[in-house]
Amino acid sequence: MTFEEKPEGNGSLVDENQLDLGAKHQANGKPAASVRAKLPARQEAKAKCSLPRKSLSTYTWQEIQRHNQETDQWLVINRKVYDVTGWADRHPGGRLVLNHCAGEDATDVFRAMHPDPDIVRLYLKPLLIGELAPEEPNQERNKNSQLVEDFQELRRTLETLNMFNANLGFFFLHLAQVLILEALAWVIVWHFGSGWLITIFISFLLTVAQAQGSFLQHDTGHLCIFKKPKWNRLMQKFVMSHLKGISAKWWNNRHFQHHVKPNIYSKDPDIDVGPFFVIGDLQPVKYGKNKIKFINYEKQHLYFHVSWVPFLIPVYFNLDSILAMYRRRDWEVTLFLQDIAWVSTFYIRHFITFGPFYGIFGTMVLIYLVKLLESLWVAYITQMNHIPMKISTEENQDWFSSQVLTTCNVEQSFFNDWFTGHLNFQIEHHLFPTMPRHNYHKVAPLVKSLCAKHGLPYVNKPILKAFGDVIRALKKSGALWKEAYCMHPET
Repeated sequence: MTFEEKPEGNGSLVDENQLDLGAKHQANGKPAASVRAKLPARQEAKAKCSLPRKSLSTYTWQEIQRHNQETDQWLVINRKVYDVTGWADRHPGGRLVLNHCAGEDATDVFRAMHPDPDIVRLYLKPLLIGELAPEEPNQERNKNSQLVEDFQELRRTLETLNMFNANLGFFFLHLAQVLILEALAWVIVWHFGSGWLITIFISFLLTVAQAQGSFLQHDTGHLCIFKKPKWNRLMQKFVMSHLKGISAKWWNNRHFQHHVKPNIYSKDPDIDVGPFFVIGDLQPVKYGKNKIKFINYEKQHLYFHVSWVPFLIPVYFNLDSILAMYRRRDWEVTLFLQDIAWVSTFYIRHFITFGPFYGIFGTMVLIYLVKLLESLWVAYITQMNHIPMKISTEENQDWFSSQVLTTCNVEQSFFNDWFTGHLNFQIEHHLFPTMPRHNYHKVAPLVKSLCAKHGLPYVNKPILKAFGDVIRALKKSGALWKEAYCMHPET
């Protein structure tokens, strides 16, 4: 969850830099006229916290767990109970992230998704409705309290070791790599012309730039480069929207759901691949028993190569991004216009730089050729860490277990680190999303040790085996569908 931006209305949180004190929101969501004054967020937060505190109501876990609906959402963070129902639509990380955690202890996910939660905690106060009853444990009773405590201690240790501090030079070199490749592609066309061989060559240069840009925007989306969230957001818009032509807001809303509930049916959009594929062990059986056969899923591991892999980015990501921009609510008009403006600069830049050589149609062909080639690269990188792992319905596990059981690593090497954008350290990334990726290899031994202590698997494999496991997992799911389909005749 991210509470870094300024929402409005009852229970609002604020921007890290300034607080608008003048807008008092009515029931219809429109601000009433008033005098506006602005104070630094931390100063205003301290002023709010100095107000007299009312005695807090106490709740049991049984009571809290009943408030897990879209129209009734409670969260527990550090034993405090918050009602986020009325504010969920304005959550900067997307309303579904809050909905996925409703009725649960969200302490670890809250800490994981916010690089500086202190300012956010101050503005949680308007949403505070109570606290856990004294006799209640810190988290639900089905969770391993010792594991939760050990993980929280590990995080405190890593914070002490400055593992969440970014090396700006590292990320500057990655940005320079992207910009140099983009510029080099144009210089080559300008100097040598737009023949077939030149076009193929610059397509590969631009593909590398696009793939590495994907990894870089991923870093900025998790706020792990700069101390101030606004600089991360600005850089993400530049990389994701200007350099890649995709809405950064769309990506964040989708990607944060994946992080909060990885490999959970109906909650993780990355595994919402029906009706074209069935994945895991449960979905194939369900489809088979219900005689659902949009496609012959027994062959899905074969058509994966000609559907999912090449069209993930140029078709699905691009169309879904465009639709998401147009689905914005009225109060998001400003964000919508910003998104449109940023994404438009991607196409304008290409028409200016490559249009004189290829024309409008040829430039569009070049753009989507590069996106197709990038998709062949990125699709495997994004799927190898999750598709072969546990996929299930909601089990409300502790943060550490839910991440470790649904992710796997790929062996480290200089090439693997560069080729995957350090997503070969997927376990560490999922446990600590705001950690700069250049520190993953340093914390991996500590994570592995904690897994061993609590009997959890720490999966680390060669990169070619990881790619092959994606195909084997799809083949296995297809076989499960076929078996269930044949064993349950139509009635």
